[in-house]
Amino acid sequence: MIRTLQRKFTVTAMIAVTVLLALLLGAINAVNAVSQLTESERLLEMIASSEDFGPALLFDEEPVGRRGFLQEPLTEDRRMSALSFAVRYDSEGAVKSTDLRHIASVGEEEAVALASQALETGQKSGRLLSYRYRVVEPAPDCRTVVFLDVSQQQHNVLRVASLSALAGGLAWCAMLALVMALSRRAIRPIAQNMERQRQFVTDAGHELKTPLAIIQANLDAMELIGGESKYSRNIRSQTQRLASLMQNLLTLARIDENSTALDCTAVDLSALAAEQLDMFRAPAELKKLRFHADVAPGVTVQANRTQLAQLVSTLLDNAVKYCPEGGELALTLKGGDKATLSLRNTVSAPVDTARIFDRFYRSDASRNQKSGGFGIGLSAAEAIVRLHKGSITAQMDGTDAIVFTVKL
Repeated sequence: MIRTLQRKFTVTAMIAVTVLLALLLGAINAVNAVSQLTESERLLEMIASSEDFGPALLFDEEPVGRRGFLQEPLTEDRRMSALSFAVRYDSEGAVKSTDLRHIASVGEEEAVALASQALETGQKSGRLLSYRYRVVEPAPDCRTVVFLDVSQQQHNVLRVASLSALAGGLAWCAMLALVMALSRRAIRPIAQNMERQRQFVTDAGHELKTPLAIIQANLDAMELIGGESKYSRNIRSQTQRLASLMQNLLTLARIDENSTALDCTAVDLSALAAEQLDMFRAPAELKKLRFHADVAPGVTVQANRTQLAQLVSTLLDNAVKYCPEGGELALTLKGGDKATLSLRNTVSAPVDTARIFDRFYRSDASRNQKSGGFGIGLSAAEAIVRLHKGSITAQMDGTDAIVFTVKL
């Protein structure tokens, strides 16, 4: 129990840490990427507006609010050190000249080819390979395509992303170690409380077994001497209800404790379902229920036979109890990759299927005991299915029927 709670606490805490780190580092990298892009655009604009290509834009003329809080100011030294080149065209579209003074890795042919691609896009600015470009017209009879190498900015973005990912990974590992170290202490009060509750249920169940057995034995003796009466029938009915409640509570307590050692064998589920059906035919006939069964032969599963019998019995008992008189009950068993057991029965009113497996949940808010149920049998059935790594669902079929589906 403690290990289960510790694992759930650790998983939940690390999910929160992961989301927080992802948001934090993602925001930092997004801001850095936008900042680098904006700085490149500002530098390209400065180069395109320099005295080489048109009216000069001096740093002192640039408004402070334009460059942003985290961006460094643009200076003439920054412009001169930037890796840039330009291609000039005359009014007829022929190459007039190329300016490669500020870059050594680009030849004239490559510069002209890049400028041609930029003009073919029809856009005033954009990006080609590792260059950002801008088309300017310093005079009516000429046009200039200015390029800026932004590979360094790209490397800066990747460097920050790599360092932040490394820092985030180390922080995540450190938080995992810290959470695992503190998780046992954090869940100790909850674990102790749950352990006390489980121990109480177990002790109470074992303590009640003896008086219930004595009551039933004395009742048998009384009926042998004085015959059966409505009082003895009521006593027997209530003792059977209590015995069933204790059995379900003990099953839940053992499963919650994770101490139930599954003695799994190959169980003929078809034969087991047929046996349980025979046991409930008489109660179904007393309520005048229409009983249908479609059980495929030879369906075998690896399971604990005792618990599987309790599962099928619980489902059939629940169906017979809550099916209105004259209603319909149908059981279907199919084989395949997973054995599928389906039980459909009519109901007098819609049921909240989202809560039907909650412990002590009763669809009757007044908790009328006329049906004889405590609202814990289905919780025990779900626990048995979960212990066998299967699934159980409940769905309304229209407004007058409910379908339970078990896959093992």
